Amino acid sequence: MKNFMDENFLLQTKTAQKLYHEHAAKMPIIDYHCHLSPQMVADDYQFKSLTEIWLGGDHYKWRAMRTNGIDERYCTGKDTTDWEKFEKWAETVPYTFRNPLYHWTHLELKTAFGINKILNSQTAREIYDECNEKLAQPEYSARGMMRRYHVEVVCTTDDPIDSLEYHIKTRESGFEIKMLPTWRPDKAMAIEVPADFRLYVEKLSAVSNTSISNFDDMIVALRKRHDFFAEQGCRLSDHGIEEFYAEDYTDAEIKAIFNKVYGGTELSKEEIRKFKSAMLIIFGEMDWEKGWTQQYHYGAIRNNNTKMFKLIGPDTGFDSIGEFTTAKSMSKFLDRLNTNGKLTKTILYNLNPCANEMIATMLGNFQDGSIPGKIQFGSGWWFLDQKDGMEKQMNALSVLGLLSRFVGMLTDSRSFLSYPRHEYFRRTLCNLVGRDIENGEIPASEMEQVNQMIEDISYNNAKNFFKF
Repeated sequence: MKNFMDENFLLQTKTAQKLYHEHAAKMPIIDYHCHLSPQMVADDYQFKSLTEIWLGGDHYKWRAMRTNGIDERYCTGKDTTDWEKFEKWAETVPYTFRNPLYHWTHLELKTAFGINKILNSQTAREIYDECNEKLAQPEYSARGMMRRYHVEVVCTTDDPIDSLEYHIKTRESGFEIKMLPTWRPDKAMAIEVPADFRLYVEKLSAVSNTSISNFDDMIVALRKRHDFFAEQGCRLSDHGIEEFYAEDYTDAEIKAIFNKVYGGTELSKEEIRKFKSAMLIIFGEMDWEKGWTQQYHYGAIRNNNTKMFKLIGPDTGFDSIGEFTTAKSMSKFLDRLNTNGKLTKTILYNLNPCANEMIATMLGNFQDGSIPGKIQFGSGWWFLDQKDGMEKQMNALSVLGLLSRFVGMLTDSRSFLSYPRHEYFRRTLCNLVGRDIENGEIPASEMEQVNQMIEDISYNNAKNFFKF
């Protein structure tokens, strides 16, 4: 029987252990998609408690606590203390066996705080006090956490109207770790609620110093912001979409749709889909012009619980995996850009694992020999960023594409304690490859090439792909 979370955690063979300890573990972290607060990095924020850094905003933990019968006041409530919330999380942890939260929890305690104890109701107070004592020390600040995990680059997620003032402040402070913005223009194509869309366009007008009265004006304003993001080091865009949109449309139709929604008229479903289709193409062309990488996270059904959405808002743990028949529209969208010679580097992330093989085969349709792995299958995302999800994603990519050209893992997290997800991924990767070698499926005589592949997927591929 193996000890829980020892140095060979998840590494089931000698070859896997060698691959991880001698190759994967030493590589720095490039976290090319996350939701960290740029202000916290700029201010080198000092966390007030373990609850703040660990439970604040963590809807993974909130979902588990609710499922365990914990009242909402201990998740998102304002009338409970940090200790009370942590105590309820500790009470929940023993019920998370076989859920990735159990592994992440103890991996984070171990790597961030040097704590090897199992978290439960009996150990909660001791662990809470020890962590709080350490969090009061300068090296446990926001920047300190990034240094602790050997982070080299982080890419935050930013709206076109964001000022990027904290990215500028961080860079000018001389902080050695790069924090770069990512262009996330979802609100610029969110036309379901006319009043909300108009308000957004007015903000875009102000920040871009552009008078907007028609569709062409809006695109001019967005291009100005796109240029500004590029000036601040942006290399990636990201789009959070339910599904891909690739309706046929004319320029005249899109201009008319803009006029309707900007004037306060609700649109038909067909008009909404046409507008989104046009915006995705325009954004894709912008990214191609600058040589950026475009990312598409699709397949979530968000805010399922209307009651809780009204009470506490979005991103609070009431989203789920969706079912969408999107292969044809994805193909049509990519083909439009490709036919016009404007398909830039692209990463596709699916949330429903039933699409793994579809995505893995879609990549090959649009690889053009210009860049290794130009079209990427994104790492296991959201509900899939755990051992089983990672393995399924890498297995599909391996048998239908080139695992060796994969740009690897990201945290997609709001927490400064989430960097061990990179370690979790690297251990899983090494275990997969190590098992193949010991089974005779990869020749042991090619270990030099295998070692290089592990280092490339852990770090080098992302470094070269994004040109950081």
